[in-house]
Amino acid sequence: MNCKNALSILLTLCLLVSVCGGCVGASPTVSDLAVLHEPEFGGIYLDITIDDFNAHGFAYGDSVSVTFSNGYTLTDLPYYNGYYTKTGEPLVVAYPGYPHVKVCINNGDDLWEIADIEETATATVSLHARSTYRAIQDARDIHYTDERSDYDSDEIFANFRTVSAGAMKENVVFRAASPCDNQHNRATYVDALIKKARVRCIINLADNEEKINGYLAQETFACAYFRSLYAQGQVLPLAMNMNFTSAEFRRKAAKGLTAMAENDGPFLIHCTEGKDRTGFMCMLVEALCGASYQEIVNDYMVTYDNYYGITAVSEKEKYDVIVENVLDPMIQSLTGDDGADIKTADLSAYAAQYLLSGGMREAQIAALKAKLTK
Repeated sequence: MNCKNALSILLTLCLLVSVCGGCVGASPTVSDLAVLHEPEFGGIYLDITIDDFNAHGFAYGDSVSVTFSNGYTLTDLPYYNGYYTKTGEPLVVAYPGYPHVKVCINNGDDLWEIADIEETATATVSLHARSTYRAIQDARDIHYTDERSDYDSDEIFANFRTVSAGAMKENVVFRAASPCDNQHNRATYVDALIKKARVRCIINLADNEEKINGYLAQETFACAYFRSLYAQGQVLPLAMNMNFTSAEFRRKAAKGLTAMAENDGPFLIHCTEGKDRTGFMCMLVEALCGASYQEIVNDYMVTYDNYYGITAVSEKEKYDVIVENVLDPMIQSLTGDDGADIKTADLSAYAAQYLLSGGMREAQIAALKAKLTK
């Protein structure tokens, strides 16, 4: 063997050592990562950037295992670049814009507390199997732009529409992206649309008063109609997380719909994108007012048409994956019964029970239904 060939082999071996975490031919492993608590949605940041994590040889759709220094272990977790697991299922997520890779339970309880993690803990992540979850990763890896010119109308760009499934009146409840948080460049468009619709009460699922006051204090804040409603006390900030199955989420949902029962509409329900938290609340209202399973699906999936152009015709596989993995678990959690057939169940009765368990009174539920239905 000449020196040139030997050098080439040595360089190849060094590359394998780098990718495989220090062991030639071994699966990717990254060890002794510091941990940080992410309390807003509940989970554990691993002190490594997404790019650095992927540079170790991990790929979206892989199955990985995570072991914390206290011995708590999660095996066969999907590694995604979005929250693609069903409600209550764990994952490792590299969400675009996150400072670190995160381990959490999707729309579930805080993994930091479940795993009894302390600030001094560390974590090790290793490959369990290649591409186990690649099909779901590919189906759910969808993106939208924040440029108005990429959309056919202000309404589509703002994800703005009336909610009128079941026996609901039209133009009494509206849903949209945020009219105050402009991180996606949509707030001013939503603001103009709710002014045109004469919205009088806003249920803000995403923010607390501190966040809203921060938006209002920005020199570039240009949502005058929202500002006026907020000054009048007609904005209810609920700061809801994504844990649809939690008692806290149920309590805040009941609080929001109680406010609707006690105020005059038209109403706006929104979160940041007007997608998941808004989708749950609108599903809850629609179910309460007699909407069928299919009507709820039809309304929820308009969001995916607005943002991504995904319909049952244009991209049926992705459409079905989203319904089955995102919306169906929401509806199932509404029933509180894993055995319930959500396609045939009396969703109105389940919605009423959900609100009663969240603290809403029967008289308030009746007043809300009277206000929203024909």
